[in-house]
Amino acid sequence: MKIVVGSTNPAKVNAVKKHFTEEEILGMEVGSKVSSQPYSDEETYEGAINRARECANSAKGCMGIGLEGGVMELENELYLCNWGVLVDAEENTFTASGARIPLPEEIAKELEKGRELGDVMDAFAEREGIRLNEGAIGIFTNNLVSRMDMFEHVVLLLKGQYEFFHQQRK
Repeated sequence: MKIVVGSTNPAKVNAVKKHFTEEEILGMEVGSKVSSQPYSDEETYEGAINRARECANSAKGCMGIGLEGGVMELENELYLCNWGVLVDAEENTFTASGARIPLPEEIAKELEKGRELGDVMDAFAEREGIRLNEGAIGIFTNNLVSRMDMFEHVVLLLKGQYEFFHQQRK
């Protein structure tokens, strides 16, 4: 089976490749149809589902996976959030969310100005490409959890639901 991931970001594509080892995995740039910096659970979820649906519809009989990172506010504090959606060839939809950690106030203030987290993190860490590598979660967990690790967990939640659903139908 072919799985199309709604991004070419290595952290996202490699998270899928690690846990779908028998399938052909293809990363494809698709629009999330949400803001470039999702700013709520709902918007982050919407971006993931839009990516997954577009990927699932890109070729007959393929599965689409959308992985979206964003931020969400809880009790006046800004947290990282992430969502994943898997849409199978029959248009069954499976959803999952993963790790959340609070962001430092200096990062939150920059995001409130309308900047994207990836750009803010590059400036904060004084390097380029944080979003393609460890991500904000890697920086703020002292590299104990990388962006790929975070998305791997979501991918496992999606895969497990997909497998359970299809086993129940047999």
